[in-house]
Amino acid sequence: MMTAMIVSACGILLETGVRASVPPERYASTPVVVAADQRAHHITGRGEEREDASEPVPDRARLDAALVTTAARAPGTAAAAPDTTVPLRTASPGTLSGHGWGAAPFTGVTLTTGTPPRAGDVVLDEGAARATDTGIGDSVTVSAPDGRYAFRVSGIARGTAEDGPTAWFTDARARALSGHPRTVDAILVRPASGTSPDRLAAQLKDAYGGTARVHTGDGRGAAEDPSLAGARELLIALGGSFGGIATAVAVFTAAGTVALSVGQRAREVALLRAIGATPRQIRRSIAAEALLVAPLAGALGCLPGVALAHWWFGQLKDKGAIPAPVELSVSWIPLVTAVGAGLVSSLLAGLMAARRPARIKPGQALGEAAVERLRPGVVRTLLGTAALVGGIVLAGVAASASGEDAANTALGVVMLFMLAVALLGPLVARLCAWLIGLPLRAGAAPAVLASANTLANARRLASAITPIVLAVAFSSTLVFLHTSEDHARAGQRRAGIVADQVVSAPGGLPADTADRAASVPGVAAAVGVLRTGVLVTTGSSLQGETAQGVSGSGRALAAVQDLDVRTGRLADLGPGRVAVDASLAQSAHVRVGDRLRLRLPDGTKAAPEVVATYGRGLGIARVTLPRTALAAHVTSAFDADVLVRDDAGADREAVAAALGKRLGEQITGRDGYAAAEDRDRALNAWSNTTMAAVLGGFAAVAAANTLVMTVLDRRRELGTLRLIGSTRRQVLEMVRWEALLVATAGVALGTAIALATLVPMARGLTGEGPYVPPLTYAGFVGAAVALGLAATALPARAVLRREAPGGAR
Repeated sequence: MMTAMIVSACGILLETGVRASVPPERYASTPVVVAADQRAHHITGRGEEREDASEPVPDRARLDAALVTTAARAPGTAAAAPDTTVPLRTASPGTLSGHGWGAAPFTGVTLTTGTPPRAGDVVLDEGAARATDTGIGDSVTVSAPDGRYAFRVSGIARGTAEDGPTAWFTDARARALSGHPRTVDAILVRPASGTSPDRLAAQLKDAYGGTARVHTGDGRGAAEDPSLAGARELLIALGGSFGGIATAVAVFTAAGTVALSVGQRAREVALLRAIGATPRQIRRSIAAEALLVAPLAGALGCLPGVALAHWWFGQLKDKGAIPAPVELSVSWIPLVTAVGAGLVSSLLAGLMAARRPARIKPGQALGEAAVERLRPGVVRTLLGTAALVGGIVLAGVAASASGEDAANTALGVVMLFMLAVALLGPLVARLCAWLIGLPLRAGAAPAVLASANTLANARRLASAITPIVLAVAFSSTLVFLHTSEDHARAGQRRAGIVADQVVSAPGGLPADTADRAASVPGVAAAVGVLRTGVLVTTGSSLQGETAQGVSGSGRALAAVQDLDVRTGRLADLGPGRVAVDASLAQSAHVRVGDRLRLRLPDGTKAAPEVVATYGRGLGIARVTLPRTALAAHVTSAFDADVLVRDDAGADREAVAAALGKRLGEQITGRDGYAAAEDRDRALNAWSNTTMAAVLGGFAAVAAANTLVMTVLDRRRELGTLRLIGSTRRQVLEMVRWEALLVATAGVALGTAIALATLVPMARGLTGEGPYVPPLTYAGFVGAAVALGLAATALPARAVLRREAPGGAR
């Protein structure tokens, strides 16, 4: 049932990512929309070996403004207009969404009073007019990324779709304010009478010849809101990548439970063979049970699976990772897949577990049912050894890699080691029972008996250990990867941000803020920081990386940021040049003097010269460029912060007061920069924790289920101990010692697998070893021990109540 829950939830998220769409809002009245491809393509190979490694661009990709003419001249076009959106700030707290007036007729905007804007004019909607307390003929001042401008209000308009306070300028002025005067966000096209939108779209595709994407229907929503591409990538990654791992774990654990159930009935199978049942009848019996139980359990599991998918999807939407209009897609496909996965795994596990007792002679089957077979199967041993060797080799490969390569390689390490533990379970369990049982053999009678029991029943012990190993290994890997990244990032940020003051504002800062801050008495240096992302070519793929555009000279940057320069000089940073994190330089195979091939935020190709490599890219930014290289390629070119270094001996509080008075913005210490960065990490932290809870919680339930099954299967054994004189307390103490041995072995193996995965992964991503918070790890250990004790003590007490000394069966 829980397997079906996990598989169906991940399948629903995957299907939603594949089918996700956003209905158009501003473009609802526009039949055809032309926009740029929002993915950057990296083509490698030729012919049959040709591969396209594409990634969504970090910001909006735009079209050349000259392409508007192409759309207007296309056959079947009645009218075409450019559309440009630019975020603006006003004197009062709040933001404006700026557009060109040419797109107004295409987006349902109507002028209620006044006249359309001319050069130096602006048309406001009613919300913007109220927010700025202005009317027709008044002057309103707005802050654009490149400075502050005053406009005369020429009219008041009303739109059909509310997009917050909105302002309209002439098309040329809107493009100038956006910072990219030669490009437009989209081209809005209206077909002529008698021409359908689909026919016009086909004409435009021919006219553009692949240089632009033409959208109709719900595709217009994707052109209007490029964040849909990122949301689809996230949902597909959750449903596909994480879903694949979660499904493998769930199916693997369910198969182990079924195999344990069949194995516990070896005596029953042997008796059936003794009275004449054929091997085929035994196998058909097991298959019939799976066909009866698995579909019903799977159907019951789909209900909480749908609920889990709804909760998960809602959380992602609340955190801004998914656009609000996107809806969860629930169809029969993931539900049937979940039921089928549980059925197939149960059927195969049952048939494999019944294979030997159904095949061997009845007398031999009865003997093996009474005493556990010591020698494991040859095929199982060979496969387990291969998985163990593969895990060791892959761990070595991950340790020698760097960056994302190390992380991607290390993901397979945990799966191989887990497979090895499962296949070599009896051997591993016997070794753990011998090693951990050494101190028990020096204790009291219950401890000695617990050690002997676990050593003699290694298969039963392996069934109990494996789910605990799963829970500890996966939860530790996911949680401690995040803690390792955060610990390294925080350390690099503390050491790297050496500014005395941080200037910030909710809507960002205009580009002239740094110059204005530098003119304040007591300020030695002021550097504006524009935060964004770029795509870097690493081998045959494009890799998303954090980037910062900095104003001023390299010397000024060194005064506010200590990037821990390894090679080259930051002083050489300038137009056509870049400084990169050392690990990224290694992944991209570049050194000082080489060209770093990258895509700017809007997908534009660039190849700046590397002038320096540094060591604190994780905490600050992996790529450092001049601000001018990035400003024309982002939607919002406002600086995120201005970092200020005071003069030597200056009064920090006095300088902060002077900055606040001159700039009118928020002034904080260097911790203000860290807080802004931490907000960006909240989604990743939540995602890791949620995935750990899903996998760890499932494995914990499976572990409890397995422990309960093993205890309930020992009724005769516990009853016999009572018959030969053991007290109820001694039997319970023996069971507790066994539970502690199982929990200790599971925690030890799970920790070893997690470390084998985390060490290369953390070193590749952070350059440091993994950081494991002691209290968090202690919580994992305590949970495993408490789980083992509860899942054995409670059923043991129930068994002992029924199996009284005089009535043991």
